[in-house]
Amino acid sequence: MPTDRFSDTVQLAAAPPVIYAHLIDPQSYVGLSPLVVAVRDIRPRNDETTYVAVERFRLGPLHWDNPIRVTLTGFDPDRRLVSRVVSPGGVRLSATIDLAPAGPGTALTETIEVSSPALLRSFVRRQAGSVQQARLAELGRRFSGRA
Repeated sequence: MPTDRFSDTVQLAAAPPVIYAHLIDPQSYVGLSPLVVAVRDIRPRNDETTYVAVERFRLGPLHWDNPIRVTLTGFDPDRRLVSRVVSPGGVRLSATIDLAPAGPGTALTETIEVSSPALLRSFVRRQAGSVQQARLAELGRRFSGRA
């Protein structure tokens, strides 16, 4: 299966522990990702949490809810989180978030690796890139002025 990898960095006006605490909570992803409208079946276990995120795709007045299984792991508290997503259609995504102190705030770098069947590759790549940009912008909004 083809795999795409891309990365982007945003500066946030909050310390790494504050951002980490926000991102380790599955409920924080509702609205953080423009497609995620709900999370359910949250199961914390040792250093990881599994849950189901409901993505809503819209086409005019119609919508389709896509339940995706997410495993969220805090590898290095206050420094790194990894989300692994299993989505229908053979789509697999891994998002690694690295947090680094930057002045009074944090430099957050998110690296996405997404694999999908060749037939879906262009759509999946566009969606993943668009969602990443929206998520980073929303994080900037949520943490503006909170050093």
